[in-house]
Amino acid sequence: MEKATFAAGCFWGVEAEFNKIKGVKDTIVGYTGGNTKNPTYEEVCNDKTGHAEAIQITYDPEELSYDGLLDAFWRIHDPTQLNRQGPDVGKQYRSAIFYHNQEQKDIAEKSKDNQQQKYDKKITTEISPVKEFYPAEEYHQKYFQKNKSFSYKI
Repeated sequence: MEKATFAAGCFWGVEAEFNKIKGVKDTIVGYTGGNTKNPTYEEVCNDKTGHAEAIQITYDPEELSYDGLLDAFWRIHDPTQLNRQGPDVGKQYRSAIFYHNQEQKDIAEKSKDNQQQKYDKKITTEISPVKEFYPAEEYHQKYFQKNKSFSYKI
């Protein structure tokens, strides 16, 4: 099993979309990319931590490639929006790929370059090494599975 970490707006919808993909074995929503240890949701939302709402994915590379995960990442959000996705505004909603090794970094950079050809606006997605990943509070985990009456659209 391998790990991949992405930020693409509110982590509830991002997690729901990645959980639909064959080869994704587990997902955890949380916070990464900032400087505060063990941040809370409230701290992240108040832009006091530098963290992004992110998803950490455990996947089987024999069933799903990192490129396949990146294809989904690009599809489920607008990477040209700086520090926002739709109505969600703030640095915690930024577009980011947090790589776990040099191979992921190289693949992510190539993928970003290829995606840029599809957009008139500049892609704002950051590509950075993953820092400490802090799981979000339990009520955020698998949010749409727990709250089936809550609808979302990506």
